[in-house]
Amino acid sequence: MAVALRKGQKEQSRDARYWAPVLETQSRSEWRRLKLALLKEHLHHAWEGSPYYRSTFEAAGIRPDQVTELDDLRHFPFIDKTVVRERQLAVPPFGDLVAVPEEEIVYISASSGSTGIPTASPFTARDFDDWIDYEARQFWSSGLRPTDRYAHSLNFSLFVGGPCVLGAQKLGALSIHAGTLPSERLLAILRQFQATAIWTTPSYAWYLGETALKEGIDPKRDLAVRRIFVAGEPGGSIPETRSRIEALWGAGVYDYYGLSDIFGSCAGMCEEKDGLHWAEDHIHVEVLNPDTGEPVAEGGRGELVLTTLKKAARPMIRFRTGDIVSITTEPCRCGRTSLRLRGIHGRLDDMLIIKGVNLFPSDIEAVARQDPALTGEYRLVVERINHLDRLTVEVESVRGFNGSLEELAHRLSRHVKATTGVHAEVRVLAPDTLPRATHKAKRVDDRRQGVWS
Repeated sequence: MAVALRKGQKEQSRDARYWAPVLETQSRSEWRRLKLALLKEHLHHAWEGSPYYRSTFEAAGIRPDQVTELDDLRHFPFIDKTVVRERQLAVPPFGDLVAVPEEEIVYISASSGSTGIPTASPFTARDFDDWIDYEARQFWSSGLRPTDRYAHSLNFSLFVGGPCVLGAQKLGALSIHAGTLPSERLLAILRQFQATAIWTTPSYAWYLGETALKEGIDPKRDLAVRRIFVAGEPGGSIPETRSRIEALWGAGVYDYYGLSDIFGSCAGMCEEKDGLHWAEDHIHVEVLNPDTGEPVAEGGRGELVLTTLKKAARPMIRFRTGDIVSITTEPCRCGRTSLRLRGIHGRLDDMLIIKGVNLFPSDIEAVARQDPALTGEYRLVVERINHLDRLTVEVESVRGFNGSLEELAHRLSRHVKATTGVHAEVRVLAPDTLPRATHKAKRVDDRRQGVWS
């Protein structure tokens, strides 16, 4: 580790750029060698410890000792959330993907259960320590330092994002375990303790800033927040959304990506904000065509498929996340060489198909948040009229807008068409018409199915 902090220590080298400099700046060939060695050991662990993996590997005619390069992973079967849930139900409480005795499990997180029964994610003591060390490394890359006061404003109730606060503590920052407090109470805490950093969702960062203004608090003048870490929605990776939140707060916005099935943060932005650096020493990444399972070209959009490299309690081998991303392996200006997520474009289950065109809410968000005449809030309404799909984009004009609403709607419609290839009707609403999200925003009203997505 680049910076070894004793308990309670607040001193560190001011010019230390990296938490683990040798690891973070190694060549791509060194990354591949490291990952291959970790993968071989991890596949053997899964084979020896998990009845599920042994049986599925055997059924596929593949053994861990046949792996000689990273590309050999393509011969192993996929798993997804449905498999995890089914195995948990079949072999309670954690399922037969688990590869250690229960006595070695010291912590579990759990999914929200929004699409079915919540799935538990178990950790051994080493798994947990690895996770928190990575959180500290990622916070460090985003500029968090022991001199900061960090307010952790994510849900602590079984949510994998809760313990991420321990990464800030390991780094040495003063950490405030705020959780999901009412907005007025959270603003009071931010003001009282002059917190310099906070973590929440992009929607809530926007909502909290607007709430502050309504309460007579200017986030830029009256609060000390200078770094906002966001996760849980694609918006943090959209430059237009980040810039609007940054203008509201006078603070830098850093997007992070994680999932309950593995651990809190798997990737996050450094101070360059040019993509999200991946935890390559913990998780191997594939980006695949979701229909064929074949790799997409670097920079192209595909489904994110993950394989753990160290997590002992429950290995995840070729886990299909359902997230649509694009990546690059080009070195970052910061000097780090890990691959980066260049875009988190949405989820397969959020994708709309409008007249044969694949469309994600994040595609519209990038357009709606470019125009200074709009508040940035938006909603997509999809209807089927005479057997044809019709997309309506609802947006809000800013307070005091005195231009033509009709021209504003036409302008946005043209921009949507040019950017996405989809024609959309645009309805410009008054300010504060659309519902504000206090956590994850729901942006799509798909009336073809009669449900929200």
